[in-house]
Amino acid sequence: MMLKKFKDLTEKEILAIAIAAEEEDGRIYGEFADALREEYPSTAQLFEEMREEEVGHRDRLFEMFRHRFGDRIPLIRRENVKGFLQRRPVWLVRPLGVKVARKQAELMEMEASRFYARAASRTTDVSTRELLNKLADEERKHERTAGELEEKHLTQSARASEDESHRKLFLLQVVQPGLAGLMDGSVSTLAPLFAAAFASHKSWEAFLVGLAASIGAGISMAFSEGLSDDGSLTGRGSPWLRGGVTGLMTTAGGIGHTLPFLISNFHVAMLVAVIIVAVELMAISYIRHRYMDTPFLQAAFQVIVGGVLVFLTGYLIGSAAARRQF
Repeated sequence: MMLKKFKDLTEKEILAIAIAAEEEDGRIYGEFADALREEYPSTAQLFEEMREEEVGHRDRLFEMFRHRFGDRIPLIRRENVKGFLQRRPVWLVRPLGVKVARKQAELMEMEASRFYARAASRTTDVSTRELLNKLADEERKHERTAGELEEKHLTQSARASEDESHRKLFLLQVVQPGLAGLMDGSVSTLAPLFAAAFASHKSWEAFLVGLAASIGAGISMAFSEGLSDDGSLTGRGSPWLRGGVTGLMTTAGGIGHTLPFLISNFHVAMLVAVIIVAVELMAISYIRHRYMDTPFLQAAFQVIVGGVLVFLTGYLIGSAAARRQF
């Protein structure tokens, strides 16, 4: 694709690019506002006001263009000129991170300010240069304006509300799937791992079974969580993110008490594995207490009872298999 150099642009093309850029930036701010309105209403209002400012800039530029060149605007945009930043379409991502949106807006305003400053230096028409210089000043002040808008809209109660929304999203998209995976990996792999251990009394065989059970459970849980819903209605976020978090935490939960069986001495390996299982169950209890508002003793009782039952299942099956061998 042939790109035009900035120094080769005519004044007509400069104004055309500026009009298209302001229109595009306004639409991006509108997308940010729509994406954030439900969870971050105050920040959404901030972007809505920024969108209105961009519309005002576009109208002033179009008025200048029509005054000098008529109504037909050349088809040229920023992506046709060397030197402009390549933008990732973050506004298409759902859910949209509020920090990502604010950072993108900062980059957009910085680029716009530089563009207008350079454009003004290449313009000979006095009225056009004056307009471009004013817009450059306004874009430079936009960061401060955004801060003023933030102070205006993000009051203490609004900030508290948005922080709570952010916490809820984190729970839905990361903590809940991660906790589900950790519980499944830590508990469901106990039976096959310890059944193999008590049946063979060999560390290496137990390790292989635990490794296979952990990875297999991780893959299964990743697909199960990822395919459960696309997050569009539940607000649980990207199925890829949820599936990945669930799968990794499932595998991690199983690998934790599998690794001790790399110890060649079976009895030492068994002791270390049991200790790690106890630590895992207490960690799960704490996470449920910390993030799910479950009383710690209640969470510990539920998790430990489940873990003990699964462990006993593995022990009984493994012991029965060992007796049959003799």
